[in-house]
Amino acid sequence: MLNKINIYCTFTENLNIRTSSFMKYLNKNLLSFLIIIPFIFTSCSNDDEVINPVTELNSKIYTLETVGAFGVSGTAKFIENSDATLSIELDLQNTPANGMHPAHVHFNTAAESGGIALSLDAVSGDTGKSTTTFTMLNDGTSISYQGLLDFDGYINVHLSTQELSTLVAQGDIGQNELTDVSKVYALGSAAVPAIDGTATFYKRVNGEALAVIELSNTPEDGEHPGHIHMNTAAESGEIAFTFNTVNGNTGISKTNVDALDDGSTFGYDEMLDYNGYINIHLSATELSTLVAQGDIGQNELTGEKISYALDEGDRADISGTIEFSERINETTLVTINLTGTPTGGSHPAHIHENDVATSGGVIVGLNPVNGDTGIGKTQVAALVGGSAVTYTELLTIDAYVNVHFSDADLTTIVAQGNIGSNAGADSKTYDVTNSGSSAYIFNGEGLSDSSNPNFTFRRGSTYTFNINTPGHPFYINDVQGTGTANTYNSGVTGNGATADTITFTVPADAPNTLYYNCEFHSSMSGMITITD
Repeated sequence: MLNKINIYCTFTENLNIRTSSFMKYLNKNLLSFLIIIPFIFTSCSNDDEVINPVTELNSKIYTLETVGAFGVSGTAKFIENSDATLSIELDLQNTPANGMHPAHVHFNTAAESGGIALSLDAVSGDTGKSTTTFTMLNDGTSISYQGLLDFDGYINVHLSTQELSTLVAQGDIGQNELTDVSKVYALGSAAVPAIDGTATFYKRVNGEALAVIELSNTPEDGEHPGHIHMNTAAESGEIAFTFNTVNGNTGISKTNVDALDDGSTFGYDEMLDYNGYINIHLSATELSTLVAQGDIGQNELTGEKISYALDEGDRADISGTIEFSERINETTLVTINLTGTPTGGSHPAHIHENDVATSGGVIVGLNPVNGDTGIGKTQVAALVGGSAVTYTELLTIDAYVNVHFSDADLTTIVAQGNIGSNAGADSKTYDVTNSGSSAYIFNGEGLSDSSNPNFTFRRGSTYTFNINTPGHPFYINDVQGTGTANTYNSGVTGNGATADTITFTVPADAPNTLYYNCEFHSSMSGMITITD
């Protein structure tokens, strides 16, 4: 009995101990469970929330032009995102497979160059694409979408990380973006006849301009300084603006235009009205040698012009033309072009009142004709005494032109002709024979056994050719070459004669250039320039 009592007491004691331990365990874990309940419900609540996707609010696309011979070009898309971030998406064509092309937004224009403002994710050569999302520039400066649109910058895309100096694509952005407005000026050849080209000014969004000079036939590895000068090329003047040098390998120069060298504002609109001209020089050490030149701004030529014949004077071997060309500002470029002038000579020239037969005093002084080239150019805006004279007024002026042998011999007239209201139709006659099958030979009207000369004929004038060229039919053509397919017959009688007379009264609609040719021999040929 006593043993049963002891066993019961021991069992009861153990049960109490276990019950106490269980209650402690239950209390501890209940507390933990109560603590994590809010997190369980919170987590369940988050799983039910809708996350809004980032969307595009606004965008602007800029063009990236190819650089070099890689053929890579494309676009840069600037994006304003709904989460207050910005993105730039580059999308290029013709990128090489497996390539990676670093890209950056730079300060300033591409023509000026500048430091990196923002590094972009590299463009994959496989896809030609990259996307960069950001809220600030590399230096930590915050930037907004509008700030991007107003940014003074450009984008460069490079060939590779190892070849950062090699660009494959480039484009101005923000305020430097080019508009659709541009102006092209011709740059004529100067000391090097083969070199000529254009200067194109492109208007930027901010009113500045990108000036692109493009020349043909520049020497390899050459560097050609260029400037805008004051006044017209015929007058000459001081340097007003300096271009970046023209690369001889490409013939191209690009310069941002926003101010003259003295700091004066000089944007696209100011350029259009500027009284200036462009000179391109052979090199920095040979600035006196011009390779190309052209008037710009208000000095641009309209295309309206008239030419008058300058006949031989006291020297039987010198003759030519004087041409009046209208400028936008209604002043006139006067160009004398003579053949037969002696090398090293300098021939003074003047416009006189009245006609050749009457004679009269000088009313306009012209720049002398260079004997080496036979050319003299003068800007005419006023008569002697200062009275303004326009191109239109010169067309009806009662005047004539004298070109003299030299300053020391003004009494010897080498060329002379009526102009304006005194100019009448020409009537000239030439005797034409041949020298075998190599050339036509012309005599008369100042020509003496002249071999295949070129002519300048005036619309409305009549020219007679007395032909004696057996076996060599003489044709006036509109295309230089043998045969009869390109004969020009307007105003022509007797075309193709070998022993007869050909008469040519130049019609008002005659083309600016015609030719005379033998039907059978290409060496028997010359050019006929037609003027008003």
